[in-house]
Amino acid sequence: MDRLYVSVAAVSVAAVVGGTAAFVFLGGEPDKYADCISAKVGGDAQIGGPFELISETGETVTDAQVIDKPTLVYFGYTFCPDVCPLDTVRNAEAVDLLKEKDLTVKPVFISVDHGRDTAETMDDFTANLHPDMLGLTGDEDQVRKAAQAYRAYYDIRDPDDEYYLVDHSTISYLMTPEEGFVAAFERAISGEQMAEQIACYLEAA
Repeated sequence: MDRLYVSVAAVSVAAVVGGTAAFVFLGGEPDKYADCISAKVGGDAQIGGPFELISETGETVTDAQVIDKPTLVYFGYTFCPDVCPLDTVRNAEAVDLLKEKDLTVKPVFISVDHGRDTAETMDDFTANLHPDMLGLTGDEDQVRKAAQAYRAYYDIRDPDDEYYLVDHSTISYLMTPEEGFVAAFERAISGEQMAEQIACYLEAA
């Protein structure tokens, strides 16, 4: 399988103030988010774009249907033994903290494990994390195209092993219907820090 990487030109994953997050803003209106970002990368980030995936309800959905409000997108898989549960719980915590500020953000979990993550599996997984979290999966081609759109990396190790693992990037993406990609967050950031930063972006928009 071809390796998919987060483009260095698009996302800086170097540590920033506090060592917790990497932020990228869109070209065109850089000053709008000047008070929200800790590091800047100029130009159009070219993250996000058209995709077609299968929702946890079994329906085919497009990126426009999924990102119909501010959305926090994460790529992982339900059999992940370590980082995915921690990251998705963190994202759910941030969403709840934002709700206390009257800010609505949809948490989305996109599987990179097309072989095992069915719609039913995704539904069970997201239901245990947050009532508003949407799980998305798809066939090999659908998952690959979605990951490419977000410059997300994944690599299925030993696919013939029933209990195979999947290496994958762990960045969470803040997307909006109006602007597309707004910001990227590394996994070291806490739920409180993520909520604070997202609130800044949404209030500045």
